[in-house]
Amino acid sequence: MAQNQAANGNNTKWQPCGDESSWHPGVSPRMQTSLPARMRTILRQQAARRWYPLLLLLLVGNLVFAQDEISDVTPGQMQAGSLLLKMKSGYVVATRMNTEISASVSGLVARVRVQQEFRNTGSEWVEGIYVFPLPDAAAVDHLRMHIGERFIEGEVREREVAQKAYAAAKATGKKASLVRQERANMFTTSVANIAPGETVRIEIEYLETLRIDTGNFSIRFPVAITPRYIPGTPLPGRKGSGWSPDTDAVRDASLVTPPVVSHAVDHKLTFSAELNLGVPLEYIASRYHPIKVDSENNRYAIEMTQSDTPMDHDLELTWKPVSDSVPRAMLFTESTGDDPYALLMMLPPDDVSGLVQPTPRELQLVIDTSGSMHGTSLDQAKRALILALDGLRPTDRFNVIQFNSITSVLFHDSVLASSANLATAKRYVAGLAANGGTEMQAAIQTALNAAGTDTHLRQVIFITDGSVGNEDALFDLIESRLGNARLFTVGIGSAPNSWFMRKAAAAGRGTFTLISALHEVNEKMERLFRKLERPQLTDITVQWPDGITATSYPETVPDLYAGEPVFVRTQLSRSARDSDLVVIRGNSAAGSWEAELPIVSGSPSPGVAALWARARIEDLLDRRRRGADEQATRTAVIETALAHHLVSKFTSLVAIDKTPVRPASMAFSSEQVPGLLPYGQSTEAIFGFPATATSAGAYRTNGLKLLLLGVLLLTLLRRKPGGDEHVLQ
Repeated sequence: MAQNQAANGNNTKWQPCGDESSWHPGVSPRMQTSLPARMRTILRQQAARRWYPLLLLLLVGNLVFAQDEISDVTPGQMQAGSLLLKMKSGYVVATRMNTEISASVSGLVARVRVQQEFRNTGSEWVEGIYVFPLPDAAAVDHLRMHIGERFIEGEVREREVAQKAYAAAKATGKKASLVRQERANMFTTSVANIAPGETVRIEIEYLETLRIDTGNFSIRFPVAITPRYIPGTPLPGRKGSGWSPDTDAVRDASLVTPPVVSHAVDHKLTFSAELNLGVPLEYIASRYHPIKVDSENNRYAIEMTQSDTPMDHDLELTWKPVSDSVPRAMLFTESTGDDPYALLMMLPPDDVSGLVQPTPRELQLVIDTSGSMHGTSLDQAKRALILALDGLRPTDRFNVIQFNSITSVLFHDSVLASSANLATAKRYVAGLAANGGTEMQAAIQTALNAAGTDTHLRQVIFITDGSVGNEDALFDLIESRLGNARLFTVGIGSAPNSWFMRKAAAAGRGTFTLISALHEVNEKMERLFRKLERPQLTDITVQWPDGITATSYPETVPDLYAGEPVFVRTQLSRSARDSDLVVIRGNSAAGSWEAELPIVSGSPSPGVAALWARARIEDLLDRRRRGADEQATRTAVIETALAHHLVSKFTSLVAIDKTPVRPASMAFSSEQVPGLLPYGQSTEAIFGFPATATSAGAYRTNGLKLLLLGVLLLTLLRRKPGGDEHVLQ
């Protein structure tokens, strides 16, 4: 499976990028369900005493009572990919039969379809709520609800209007589905009035731009959510049904903390893709999942070969055109009505640094050691950190900062990269362990506040899984404290928070790198080091032809590094003429740089307009975060989203069947769908206890009963009937 194989006799190769044990090493350990070890020991030692039979009877009776409350299926027994439904008769399982992802890639744009299938195996009508990830730059524009042979097409409406329409349909017994955005990369699907024994299929479509890095094209399909760390003081009331209360720092925390379970055996993920690129490829690779590839006339059909893949590791495809066909510039166009749109990509030359002497660097190496980094994520992070230390020159300076619930530094100030200092740092890194919360703010402040020198280029490498819920506050902090430094984010783990990684790097005028397996640490860190060591392209401008007014995003093109392209999404005031050119200029340490491209040579590409609208919405929300008028921003986002049929912070997709299907006399219940914990993570390290798809209120009640019984038990253990104290063994 891990060997390179020819695709239909041509020279294109596919590979899972590592041996069979490295791309997906296995299944998480079973959850612990026994009593705490100390209590077991006490009970075993003291079971013969006259008080203990009664206490044991009370304890066992309480556990049996809890079991009776939740019928034959308990939250602790749940497998991922199953919908846990709390009914009058107890908990039952409505299996999510499968999730199917399919993608069609043409040029720089991918259209992706995600299908989620639910079946209610219970005897009561139910509503299911499922929080799931999508790419952070996805333009979500379609929803279809399939019921048997019929389907209902979703409509984009203002968020509150869509929510009211869904609630009314739910209350009147109509089948309905609602898709809303909680974060740029986190969405919620709600499905109302699933009949007993019924299967409902929800189909979501989105558009996304490919990523390009040093000639490699890639696209990532997130399938799991790393549990977010939620800071702040709990607030009264709840907006959602997640495991965290809303707080003053994350006011929608209950919407972005879906329950998770630690392993799966039933749920199946299928994946397929078609690449229509018009050029021959040197290779196609799937980094974490085995695939097969068929090709014909530079069209490639890809399928995942393992049919029972658990949804605990993001999918990623990467490919590279043969060397003489790697594009240096690409332009794609689309017109909707009278409005022309353009998606421009231009790759700066790889030698923009010329023969300039490398500038000494001051590197602040920041590593996340919180509980969510436990296991393989921390192993990857530590290896990445060691590679960063090995890449330092004697004239460079550095420091190592670790953070979890607290932040600590290795050296008081940055030190020279001498052999002795590097050896000290490597010993320090080797001893790092994961525990505690993800208090990221203090670590960012420490790194950006470090005293710098005029002789060294300040760079911060921030290694984390990004499992935080207060992203906006951290973006504000980076923008306000950055100064002359540059922030490079390294996303670690099988399902990192890519939205945080990308936006933090953009705020820090750096780049982001995603690392999801040990076998790719060297490759991706070496690519990052090349960017760190080579002068960036700065002061980039895009000049459109005279007579054309362009509304472009980003308005200010960020600094670029070797192998990274310029991406500009633009709405033009008029269509281009044959002679019209777009000109891109920039500066590097080697001098000025310029390139031009005829606009009329652009290839038609459906989706360019929607991607422009998605970029505009993101820009509007960034301005709102920086203090722009709330109501004006909301109005502009809604207008853009409705015009281009997109889900956004203020708009949602809703599909409603017009015919009531649930009799008014029939009650129904609601429960949130658990997700699968990303591969390599530990529920005990993150939460402090095994994760379950639990009804938190019931568990807290039962937990309180057990706690009170435990206190009574320990009190009795410490005293004989006459009052003498026992010595606990």
